[in-house]
Amino acid sequence: MSGTIGTMTGAGTLQQLIAQAAATKSRLDQLTAQASSGYVATTYAGVDAASGGAGATQSSLALGSQIAGLTSTVSNINAATGRMGVQQTALANISSIATGVMSALQSADPTNPQSLAVVARSAQQALVQVANMLDTKDGNVYVFGGQNSSEPPVPNPNAINSAGFATQIAAAVASLATNGASATSATILAIGQSNILGTTPFATALGANPALPQVALGNGTTATIGIAANTNGFVTSSSSSNGAGTTGSYMRDILTTIASVASLGTGSMNAASYTNFAQSTAATLGNAIDTLNQDAGVLGNTQSAMTAQATGLQQTINGMTTQQAGYNQVNMATTLSDLSAVQTQLQASYQLIAAMKTMSLTQYI
Repeated sequence: MSGTIGTMTGAGTLQQLIAQAAATKSRLDQLTAQASSGYVATTYAGVDAASGGAGATQSSLALGSQIAGLTSTVSNINAATGRMGVQQTALANISSIATGVMSALQSADPTNPQSLAVVARSAQQALVQVANMLDTKDGNVYVFGGQNSSEPPVPNPNAINSAGFATQIAAAVASLATNGASATSATILAIGQSNILGTTPFATALGANPALPQVALGNGTTATIGIAANTNGFVTSSSSSNGAGTTGSYMRDILTTIASVASLGTGSMNAASYTNFAQSTAATLGNAIDTLNQDAGVLGNTQSAMTAQATGLQQTINGMTTQQAGYNQVNMATTLSDLSAVQTQLQASYQLIAAMKTMSLTQYI
């Protein structure tokens, strides 16, 4: 009997209980950390230890790299589609402004100076509005700036009516009666095509043939994400049989024709050449509006395709994130349940150790 009691109350049993309590406390600390962070461990070694090998870390790191790359792509696509949306709004406004000018021109009475003056003043305001629309920004980016998106495509748009571009067109319109409709229209188109400083309304940084910005869509593919102020994005401008000429850019055509209408009344509008000039100007403006609308439509389709691409990539990211979580994140419900159970177990261990220390021989008799 005494031998049994000696075994039960000996130092070996007590040390064993203390060791078991220490192990339980270590497990409790681990579960507490996991419940707090949501992760299996705070180090790669800890993740590997929890999974029983180095594969978990390697797989998690590989997935993390892929997730980071795809997330960057999605972020770039979303920024680009946002910018394209701003462009489409501006293009719709420019189309509406230009349509108003064309309607006013077609209804103007060349024999009534007051009527022409009203139309001219309206066109002057429209020219300023279009110039400002071309300086539209999305955050810090000038959306019609091409790859030089940090600079405004049209410098000082509010003063465009007094710039060389508008004053040279006004001089050409003033000579309409002398030079005739055909020659006047050709002169105005040449002014619109010019990239010479002092003539062009566009910033030098934009360039004669600006490169359009691109965005990576993943898998080595890219997409054009915008339209520059002085060149078409997707649809080609062309002359037509209705007498419409073109500079090769619908935005240049819109600016030159509006500037032409803004100059009405600067010379003799009663000349026979006025009718042909007005018809040619309206035809050029109408064609430019149609081409702008087509370009905006292609831009919208591109935006929709890119949005779908971003959605697909985000779904891939979500799947990879879930897979990665299986390597280094805990099941929170299970962790909290285990935490509660281990807390109870540790409390029981402490109570048993305390009881062992106070036991005497009489308690076993």
